[in-house]
Amino acid sequence: MLAAFDSTQQALRAEMLFEYMGIEIDIRPTPKEITAGCAISIDFPDESLEEIVNIIRQEQVEIRGIYILTEQGYEPVAWENLNAAGRADE
Repeated sequence: MLAAFDSTQQALRAEMLFEYMGIEIDIRPTPKEITAGCAISIDFPDESLEEIVNIIRQEQVEIRGIYILTEQGYEPVAWENLNAAGRADE
């Protein structure tokens, strides 16, 4: 999965927070098909989604969105609807 940002400051802040929590991440250029104000995105394992969302919420990290790579390209993930257990709220 990929987290995209509107500012470099928020991307670097997220990088620090994710690494501090021991999440394996990779910094990479934001794919052209994702419109974002920042050229830096963060790749992370799918199984870390719940922890990533919790950090974003607790630390009030401003993000453009979370995306998953499909055969059609990057598709947005409805992360805003995930509850603390990583499941979509009803």
